[in-house]
Amino acid sequence: MAAPDGRRYRSPVPAPLLVLGAVISVQTGQALGKQLIGTVGSPLGAVALRLLLAALLLLLLWRPRSLPAGRESRLLVLGLGTAIAGMNLVYLALERMPLGVAMTIQLTGPLAVSLVTSRRVRDAVWGLLAAAGIGCFLLPGSSPSGPLSVTGLVFAVLSAVSMGAYLLLSQRTGARMAGGGPLALAVLWAAVLTLPFGLAQSGDRLLQPSALATGLLVAVLSAALPYSLELSALRRLPARVVGILQSLEPVAAGLAGLLILHEQLSTLQWLAIGLITAASAGAVAAHTGRRVRP
Repeated sequence: MAAPDGRRYRSPVPAPLLVLGAVISVQTGQALGKQLIGTVGSPLGAVALRLLLAALLLLLLWRPRSLPAGRESRLLVLGLGTAIAGMNLVYLALERMPLGVAMTIQLTGPLAVSLVTSRRVRDAVWGLLAAAGIGCFLLPGSSPSGPLSVTGLVFAVLSAVSMGAYLLLSQRTGARMAGGGPLALAVLWAAVLTLPFGLAQSGDRLLQPSALATGLLVAVLSAALPYSLELSALRRLPARVVGILQSLEPVAAGLAGLLILHEQLSTLQWLAIGLITAASAGAVAAHTGRRVRP
């Protein structure tokens, strides 16, 4: 923003706090999203409502005037939207496991992409740390409530794969198309994909005032607000620093699960979260620290 004298306005909030605010906002929204499952009666109903309201917010924010030009651009938007819908399979995992565990497993998707695209052998240490973290989740007695649900693990892993695909597709979309219009259209496509399943499971419960209010809050906290905070921070911080701070999301998820959902994690589960967080931060620092851009 420009001040009256022509100088650019700088937020009084330190940029790292903006990123941390985005991290906390996302995981608070996910915790409320897990509560939304009980309100609408099904995880797919919660996903459909969340994505539909998020799409409406992003469409109002970016106001794309037309569909992307060209077949390849349109396919990119459809692919990105499909990946976003796949990422929301984490809600089917949340129905069966603690928030901190599900969100940590989801983070291994972009972490795997970072490690696979790396050509340095030394980066394998981050992969080993992440594998050790996943192993801690699977050890007997690691969960206070008994063994983790196999079905929940499958949905969490599918969500992680979709998040990795989202990372690659969003990079290609950003390189090909400017602005936030393509993202808004992709989220709208994700909502279209999930809405039939949400309606089949939840029906008119999606229209209850309590569901709409909670769904809108989830959409704001998990989409509109963190996106705006991260965008502001990226204008003042290197992408590497933002990526490292975003690696704290598993820790934020564990704390949100504890404070909002009263989910207790074992020492082994916190150790797993710590290992995967360290692996993510290390991979981001190593992957983006090779060259300095203006």
